[in-house]
Amino acid sequence: MELFDFIICFIAGIAAGLGTGFAGMSAAAAISPMLITFLGMPAYEAVGIALASDVLASGVSAYTYGKNKNLDIKNGVVMMVFVLLFTAIGSFVSSKVPNTTMGSFSVIMTMMLGVKFILKPVMTTKESMNALDAKQKVLRSVLTGCLIGFICGFVGAGGGMMMLLVLTTVLGYELKTAVGTSVFVMTFTALTGALSHFAIDGMPDLYCLAVCVISTLLWARIAARIANKASAKTLNRVVGVVLLVIGAAILTVTLFPELLG
Repeated sequence: MELFDFIICFIAGIAAGLGTGFAGMSAAAAISPMLITFLGMPAYEAVGIALASDVLASGVSAYTYGKNKNLDIKNGVVMMVFVLLFTAIGSFVSSKVPNTTMGSFSVIMTMMLGVKFILKPVMTTKESMNALDAKQKVLRSVLTGCLIGFICGFVGAGGGMMMLLVLTTVLGYELKTAVGTSVFVMTFTALTGALSHFAIDGMPDLYCLAVCVISTLLWARIAARIANKASAKTLNRVVGVVLLVIGAAILTVTLFPELLG
């Protein structure tokens, strides 16, 4: 049984690592559904493992993007503060309203974003990105951080994808800087989330945790290094395909669990 657990956790780590390194996607989008579906793990424990896996993977990805000058720390910190604050607010509001079936929100959004990057790639240059007014950037970072945080707290997922969408469309970032800034913010949001989960629910399955963390870290590092060397057009296509494949796989397993036998 441990071999099966290892295979599932390692594959989940591959999907999460590629999604993080290439597209700034939260590891929770790939790891949680796989651990819940294939290993029958309680959802809260699975999310905790996914968030813990996200910390190092996002951190090493952010370092790689930063080393290649594809990271906006100043506006990233501003956004991070408001994402964390409004995630807590969104989570509180969510606990006060009737349960809604919004679990597929992040999966659908992931797939739609994948199609968008393939059909309409982000070709913004650093020159045009840097031409934006600094005060406007900070203000937009505050407003979008509030929106992203609230949605993440209320729905429970979608942070990485929301940030990538906002950074490329609202803030006008070129794709590499958008991904780099997204994983930078996700490092701290994932750390906060993981510590909260472990404090409330206790430590998860340490074997699954270790395999997921190592696999996600390894593949995120590989993906981030490749992404920083790729052209904008190639990266758009790779990001699009990664998002589509991960989204489609999770959606299929969620809608048709009988396929697992």
